[in-house]
Amino acid sequence: MPRPPRVVLPSVPLHIIQRGNNRIPCFACRNDYLVYLDILRECAFDCGCAVHAYVLMTNHVHLLLSPDDADSVSTMMQRLGRRYVPYFNRRHARTGTLWEGRFRSSLVQDERYLMICHRYIELNPVRARMAHVPSDYPWSSHLANAFGQQNSLLTPHSLYTCLGGDSMTRQSAYQALFNDALSDEDLDQVRQAGNGNRPLGAELTDRSRRN
Repeated sequence: MPRPPRVVLPSVPLHIIQRGNNRIPCFACRNDYLVYLDILRECAFDCGCAVHAYVLMTNHVHLLLSPDDADSVSTMMQRLGRRYVPYFNRRHARTGTLWEGRFRSSLVQDERYLMICHRYIELNPVRARMAHVPSDYPWSSHLANAFGQQNSLLTPHSLYTCLGGDSMTRQSAYQALFNDALSDEDLDQVRQAGNGNRPLGAELTDRSRRN
């Protein structure tokens, strides 16, 4: 069966998922996470991708970003892989591929789902029982988005900015979004969209309810 085409629209947020080949670890020590984030920061800036949220899990990565143009994301991910994979292989005395084929992605085309996607990404360590609360996990954007920790990788989306008139108000409003877990319906919609390279939004929700 042919893979569905990847849809990328300028300035429309995109949820990206990249997994380790055969679910092998992509990060084996603290330095791996730091190197990946440094490379991602440089590649995102050079390729015109504004990163809003991320989480680096042991064997996969989630990114939420807005590209400047239709080619920005593919170029960024190619450059990121060409720099990170050789580093990882050298450091851990291995050869061969690290990632599982091409990355998966879904457009976040509905305003409500942007913050759902934020929560889905930053709650990954909690669902995986790697942290009790998202702020316990150091390799995500949560400490920056919820508590104002300095993070030069991130560019807030306008909807995040609209959470409040100043940084303290925005952070407090963002923290409140995490008081409740995501519903099973929201979890399923994000997963189905990401795994199927389909848009995440009202149109997808309405179609899934009709089927």
